[in-house]
Amino acid sequence: MRFSRNAMGTLFVGGALTLTLGALAYPSMLGLDTVSNAQDRVIAQTQWGPLTEQDRAFVVAVRAAGLWEYPLGQIGLKKGTAPEVKTASEHLVDGHAALDASCRKVAPMLNITLPNVASPQQLAFVNQIDSSPTGNAFDSNFANILRVTHGSIFNTIAKIRSTTKNSLVRQLADQANNTVLDHITVMEKTGLVNFDQALFQQTTPPKLPKEDMTPPPPQPGEPMVVLTPPPTATATPTITP
Repeated sequence: MRFSRNAMGTLFVGGALTLTLGALAYPSMLGLDTVSNAQDRVIAQTQWGPLTEQDRAFVVAVRAAGLWEYPLGQIGLKKGTAPEVKTASEHLVDGHAALDASCRKVAPMLNITLPNVASPQQLAFVNQIDSSPTGNAFDSNFANILRVTHGSIFNTIAKIRSTTKNSLVRQLADQANNTVLDHITVMEKTGLVNFDQALFQQTTPPKLPKEDMTPPPPQPGEPMVVLTPPPTATATPTITP
């Protein structure tokens, strides 16, 4: 998979994480603002319960998360230097492969169209990390940015889990919650997370144009992208209709 270039900047200077406006718009879950603000309008009645706009946005968001974090985990395995960063990268690949399998199972059951490519903002974000030099700068950016993005979505998953009336969406939220918590934990175990900066970024989210945060729909007849589990996978899909 190739990613388009963008001028978003991410720096780790003097032990403090510095993020440009575009670099941190919570790309870990597409549609964070949509999920937070969408009306609870029911768009479909299903055998698993009513499906709302925010339920649908959440399923798409889970798919979009894997489409940028999975390849970023592969990049971390190649370019990360600290053993803890390598471990965190393994968790990204493993967790998102399993979460994506659940998402791909749920989507057709709920008549939800999934993207095959992440949003322009997310793709540019991956490119920016990939272009970072190896060594401490890469490890620090990797751990800090992923800690912020996962931390920022944690409450949103809880909101979906506590409000949805659709049992499939609840199961997906359960798995997403466990996956995100695991990824938060392994990023913290790197010892590289600047918590003051992370908490500041989580509580002061920047805004981007909607089109920058929206993945394009798949082309007619386009085969669905599958995030392949690693040979040593431990995470498993949890959807049981």
